[in-house]
Amino acid sequence: MHALFLTHSSTPGRRDELEAVWRRHMMPAIDANDGHLVYIYSFGTDPDTVGAFQLYRSKEDADAFVQSPAYLAYLNEARPLLAHDPDVTILEPRWVKGA
Repeated sequence: MHALFLTHSSTPGRRDELEAVWRRHMMPAIDANDGHLVYIYSFGTDPDTVGAFQLYRSKEDADAFVQSPAYLAYLNEARPLLAHDPDVTILEPRWVKGA
């Protein structure tokens, strides 16, 4: 398994717009992607912060997903709404309940 935790910072006051782009492109793509075992999309306490935890079946599944048309369309629309590139933490799952 391969896991990531991402923190996105929207430009001030644009988090709702960023979420709308995520819902349009990413939600259906993630839902249809067998490589995603777990995906949690969340808001942080900062009004311009979004957190995303992703657990993939493998690193190869993660690499393939970021080349998908849906992900590339999301990036194209989301970039103007982001204050900067997301902070990415790569995690090595040691135990996952139910897996």
